[in-house]
Amino acid sequence: MRLLTLGLLLLSAQAHADDMPKSVAEAQKMEAEDALPLTHFYDPPRPLPAGAPGTLIRSEPFDGYTLPPGAHAVRILYHSRNLGGADVASSGVVLIPAGTAPAGGWPLIAWAHGTSGVARQCAPSLMKDIEYGDEGLMPMVAAGFAVVATDYAGLGTPTPHQYDDKIPQANDVVYSVPAAHEAVPDLAADWVAVGHSQGGVAVWGVAELEADLNDSHYKGGVSVAGDMDYDIYFRHDMASKDPEAQLYWPLTAFGIKASYPSLDIAKMLTKPALARYRTVTQDGCWYHAYAAMHDLAGQAVVQDDWTELPEARRYAHDSRSANKPIRGPLLIVAGIDDQSVAIENIRAGVRSACALGLPVEFRSYPGLDHDPLMEKTTPEQLDWVRDRLAGKAWTGNCSH
Repeated sequence: MRLLTLGLLLLSAQAHADDMPKSVAEAQKMEAEDALPLTHFYDPPRPLPAGAPGTLIRSEPFDGYTLPPGAHAVRILYHSRNLGGADVASSGVVLIPAGTAPAGGWPLIAWAHGTSGVARQCAPSLMKDIEYGDEGLMPMVAAGFAVVATDYAGLGTPTPHQYDDKIPQANDVVYSVPAAHEAVPDLAADWVAVGHSQGGVAVWGVAELEADLNDSHYKGGVSVAGDMDYDIYFRHDMASKDPEAQLYWPLTAFGIKASYPSLDIAKMLTKPALARYRTVTQDGCWYHAYAAMHDLAGQAVVQDDWTELPEARRYAHDSRSANKPIRGPLLIVAGIDDQSVAIENIRAGVRSACALGLPVEFRSYPGLDHDPLMEKTTPEQLDWVRDRLAGKAWTGNCSH
C-alpha cells in the first residue's frame, strides 16, 4: 500500500509538472487565455466617497465568467481597511446559484482565495474562472451556495496589495459581506468564511476580527492549508527545496514592502531574485512568476539575515495565529503531503490553539498536496458549512 501511495503521489507530481509553463512566453499565453479586461469599474473615485467599512461603492452584473449552468455574477467595489486602518477600496464578485433563492435567501460563503499574484491584473474577478474554477469555488455555487469572493485590496484596485498579511486580507473578507448584501438582496444573513492558502491565513484573521466585531450572523470559518506561524515558514529555506517555492519570495518581498514601505528590497532578495523582482510583481500573475523564477531552483533567493529585518519581523507578527481569541468554530484543514505549507507548522498551531482553549477542529488528509487538498475536501467542507448555517451543535476535537 505504501508503494502504491508513493506511486500515485509521484504520478500526481508529474501531472502537475506537466501543467506548468515551460517559459515566460508560455506562462503569458496561459494567463492571457483566462484574463478579462481591467475596466474603469476597478478605478475607485478619488477621493473615496464617505462610507463605513463594508459600504458598497458600486456594483455591476457581469456575464464573462465560466460558471455552473444558470448561475450569474455581480461585481462589487466596496470600502475596506488596509493594515494601518486607512479606508481603501476593494473589489470582488458575488456568485449566485441558478434558480430561485430559498426562503431566507441564498446560504452565503465569504471566499478567501490563495496566491494569484500581486499586480492589479491578478484579481480573481479579472479571470474567467475566478482563479479557482472547479478547484472548490464553482462546486460551492453548483451546490447552491452564494459566494462573495473578494479580490483583496490592490488586486483589481490600484492600491499596493499587502500580500499575505492576515490583517488587511481579513478586513477585505469580512467587509465583503455587507457589500454583497447591498448589491444582491436575496442573500441569507448568516455566513461562513472559507479560504485556501493565503486565504486560509485570512480566515484565521476573520475569526480574530469577529471576536471583536461579534457579528451574530458569522457562523464560523474553514481555514484550508493556511500557515499559522510565519516565523516557522521563514526559518525554512524553501527556495532550495521546491521548484515552485522561488516565486513566493519576490511576492513576499512585495507584500512586506506594501505593508511596511521602509523595507529595502535589496536587503531581502539576492541579486538573481532582485533582477526578476519587477517582472514577477508587475508583468504577470502566478504562472508568470513561476516561469520567471523557475530557473533559480536550488539557488539562494533571499539573504541569509533577511528575517532580522524589522519590517519582516513586523510582517511575521501580523500573521501569527493561534495565539489570540477567536470567534468560532474554526475548522482547520491540512494536507499531510502539502509541499507548500508544512504539516508540522499547522499541527503546532493547532496545539497552541488547543492549549489556549480556542474553539477549533482539526482534520488532516494523507496523500494530498496543497491544491488537491482544496479540491478533494470541498464536499466535506460544505457539509461542515451546512451544519453551521443550520445551527447544529458543534464540538472541537482538541482532546484527540
